Amino acid sequence: MLRIITQQADVRAELQRICDRTHDEQVLHKEATVREVLQAVKRQGDKAVLHYTAEFDKQTLKAEELRVTGSELDAAYQQVSKELLDAVRLACRQIEAFHRQRVPKSWVHFGDDEVVLGKRYTPVDRAGLYVPGGRAAYPSTVLMNAIPAKVAAVPHVVMVTPPGPGGAINPAVLVAAQEAGVQEIYRIGGAQAIAALAYGTETIPKVNVITGPGNIYVTLAKKLVYGTVGIDSLAGPSEVLVIADETANPVHVAADLLAQAEHDPMAAAILLTTDAALAKNVQVALERQLVDHPRRIDTEKAIAHYGLIIVVESLQAAAELSNEFAPEHLELEVKDPWALLPQIRHAGAIFLGYSTPEAVGDYLAGPNHTLPTSGAARYASALGVETFLKHSSIIQYSQTALQNVAGAIDVLATAEGLPSHADSVRRRIQQEE
Repeated sequence: MLRIITQQADVRAELQRICDRTHDEQVLHKEATVREVLQAVKRQGDKAVLHYTAEFDKQTLKAEELRVTGSELDAAYQQVSKELLDAVRLACRQIEAFHRQRVPKSWVHFGDDEVVLGKRYTPVDRAGLYVPGGRAAYPSTVLMNAIPAKVAAVPHVVMVTPPGPGGAINPAVLVAAQEAGVQEIYRIGGAQAIAALAYGTETIPKVNVITGPGNIYVTLAKKLVYGTVGIDSLAGPSEVLVIADETANPVHVAADLLAQAEHDPMAAAILLTTDAALAKNVQVALERQLVDHPRRIDTEKAIAHYGLIIVVESLQAAAELSNEFAPEHLELEVKDPWALLPQIRHAGAIFLGYSTPEAVGDYLAGPNHTLPTSGAARYASALGVETFLKHSSIIQYSQTALQNVAGAIDVLATAEGLPSHADSVRRRIQQEE
């Protein structure tokens, strides 16, 4: 049963408990396992990858079977329906159109005394995309990771995803990868996949940036290889927070909460409402929708442990609590969502109005669905084109410009005890004189 809290003294403690749900005592033990996997793959390459794939994924493969073949990719198109292919292609167009608006432009400014300053954006050489498997297939995750890399003009995009029975990969995932421009696909998952992308093996190329969500082992592996490669974020279990007033439809709100809870037993589904009657109606509607739910066991676990309805005194109070929680997904199912929006400071993605369920953003609205979780929206943003770009500063000084600032550089360099810094400017000025 989805709990309803009306005592404000309990609210912040419960929200903090949910936010901290991945910080359990077992993480240190899991991190030790991940370190062992990373070091083994770094030293032994394919041999270690194959060993851990057999141990963790129960799939016995040979090195030459790691890469998905062209014939498998061709066959995938025969295994998906025309409706699914059309939906994938529509999503591709929508996502690409959105991300093309986000491409930062290189620029150069010509100032006084022939001073030239600028910024130049260039893509990484190789990007590695992690697409989770296991409980479900995620072609949408393929699109959300691969298309920004494509828009950023990354020349080499590699994807890894855990193999299913017989080493098979869901055909929808393979089709999505091809439609989004992925060049190489490997049937590996877990920490060993992250290690292979970070360090390279005989079969799998080393990349510069790794993106994509995964389980706790994948997340810990990304954390530990950061510095060797760049990463997008440390994604935790998914979460939604809905702010609703008395005008919201309780059946729709319940469906939105379940849409999050069905992801994972650790997914969080939270409702903040100003209306006690709506709270009770959502509770009842959710129970009804759970009756024949295909993923009922995992969904009920998420609702029982990390589901919550909080009755608040005002929408302003709801906004304040939401900002403290900093949800991955925030839905504003209120009469005037645009009036409430200025009060929202921290959220990965914000969905406004009664006709904008989170599922719209998950699949094809365009904005990325790879978002900060567990409160990270206070300082982090969605995956985007920028994830696959780096920028270089451009600086050019004329002799006149250098003379004008030579004295200040000399003073600063001397204050820092770096005489050769000052000398590198002084010698140029003296030579000119």
